[in-house]
Amino acid sequence: MAKSYKIPAAVFGTALAGLTAFIMLDTFVLEREGRSAANEMNLSLFEEESVREAEPDTADTEDPADAAEPQQEDESAATAVAGTSAQNGTQSGTKAAGTNTGTEAANNASATETTAKNAAAIPKATVAPKSSASNKTTKTTTAATTVSTTARATTVVTTTVTEPVTEAPPPPSPYSDFGYHDDNISLTISEYREYDTQIYVADVQLSSAQYLKAGFANDTYGRNITAPTSEIAELKQAIFAVNGDFYGAHNRGYVIRNGVLYRDVRRDETELLCIMADGSFFFTDSTKNTAQELMDMGTWQCFMFGPVLFDEGEIKVSETQEVARSLASNPRTAIGILGDLHYAFVVSDGRTSESAGLSLYQLAEFMDRLGAYKAYNLDGGGSSTMIFNGNIINVPTNTGRTIEERSVSDIVYIGY
Repeated sequence: MAKSYKIPAAVFGTALAGLTAFIMLDTFVLEREGRSAANEMNLSLFEEESVREAEPDTADTEDPADAAEPQQEDESAATAVAGTSAQNGTQSGTKAAGTNTGTEAANNASATETTAKNAAAIPKATVAPKSSASNKTTKTTTAATTVSTTARATTVVTTTVTEPVTEAPPPPSPYSDFGYHDDNISLTISEYREYDTQIYVADVQLSSAQYLKAGFANDTYGRNITAPTSEIAELKQAIFAVNGDFYGAHNRGYVIRNGVLYRDVRRDETELLCIMADGSFFFTDSTKNTAQELMDMGTWQCFMFGPVLFDEGEIKVSETQEVARSLASNPRTAIGILGDLHYAFVVSDGRTSESAGLSLYQLAEFMDRLGAYKAYNLDGGGSSTMIFNGNIINVPTNTGRTIEERSVSDIVYIGY
């Protein structure tokens, strides 16, 4: 007959209390792990949502097979965990059934099984997305790096350095106080004091005779059409000018200006100056050559005032010779040639207390001293005027009582 052992109530109570404490501790650990896993899942889901917002619309699409494979593995792991927890719970319940408190132990085992099922469900939601979120985070970082690089490139392209533009200085003016110089015209004005008279000389060197021109008052040929020398010079935009031969005071005599024949009527008593197309001087009169013959010879300008002052080393006027009824000493205008396309224009004051004026002979002597080998007298007296750069250089006067220009028919000028 078997013996019965009676376990003291105090011992059984202590064992039951220890078992209960173990079950509660196990449940607490599982719940704590579940909360940690849930927090980790929530953090992962938050990172994944942030990544999706940061990624562009054209983000890479994951292969469904790649995403499904880790999920299946996680489900298997969760099932294994749940099974193990349930088995532990059943064993605990069986042991408890052998005691007087079997019902209470069964209830605890049921609670343990529920906790195990919850614990199995939690990793299923957290393990698989974690790896996917990590991959997406890596891709997002790469995309951000590309955008940053593009922004830097755009800044380099759009940022330009503008260098200051330095304007070229204007070319120097060909004019000076008493001269003009460019590639075609070189002109210098000098003043002399001789014969108790102020004399003005323009030394002119040209590249072509085409820059030695003539102009009409009002730019019109005809009798009794006159204007001051300065006005005609302004009209023609002359660099330099002197009065001409006052052709309009006569109805006879050849008039050839700038290669054009305007009048071919002879005036036998007058010596003519012909400036040829090559710039050389040629003296003649209407008894020797017709106007057409002069044109055929290449005459560029023909003046008919006179007389010839100097020719080939010889003064051509006497000490007492004058023009018609003019006074012995007068304001004078003359032109001489010093060399090829090299000329001297001379204007003297006169009929004032400051300047007595010159005779024709004194004028010829002066031209000789300048180095002219041919020289010719133009209209003088009140007509004598020199203009440079729009300014009157001499002191023009008709009677000596007033200082003013006389109106004339034409001018000889240097210009374009």
